[in-house]
Amino acid sequence: MDALYNTHVKLLAFDFLKLTPHPMDPSSSSRKGARLSRAETLGFVVTRDLKPNKFLRFTIDDGTGCIPCILWLNQLNSPYFSRRNPLDVRLIADVAAKLASEIQLGVFARVRGRITGYRGMVQITVSDVVIERDPNSQVLHWLDCIRLARKCYDKLCKNTV
Repeated sequence: MDALYNTHVKLLAFDFLKLTPHPMDPSSSSRKGARLSRAETLGFVVTRDLKPNKFLRFTIDDGTGCIPCILWLNQLNSPYFSRRNPLDVRLIADVAAKLASEIQLGVFARVRGRITGYRGMVQITVSDVVIERDPNSQVLHWLDCIRLARKCYDKLCKNTV
């Protein structure tokens, strides 16, 4: 029933932006009735707003629309992390800072993370970023998104409705 939950579903922006909060679980989103919690997208960084030691908000444009993304940089002063091992928190903070330094305007990036909401809009809370250097990766990502939507996601959704 929740076969796509906790799976990084590959979505184009036009599909991602249609996601709605799941009626039974506000911490997840819904695509044609199927619960989703994680997503992967690929595109160009077209906006970048850095608040040091707080967050990096940026937008990925994949050609079908723009997906808002947020990368948290507040691990060292967040109460959420205060119960964790300080060495682990330092490592998480260092990884986040490295990712933030790589996310620059105009770079071509693959972004993975949790699907979250902010001010009524869906966004990706980033867990991983890879700067793509292969010019074919965009076409391959588009083909993957279309193939997975038709042959996998839509079929699983029919079984949940």
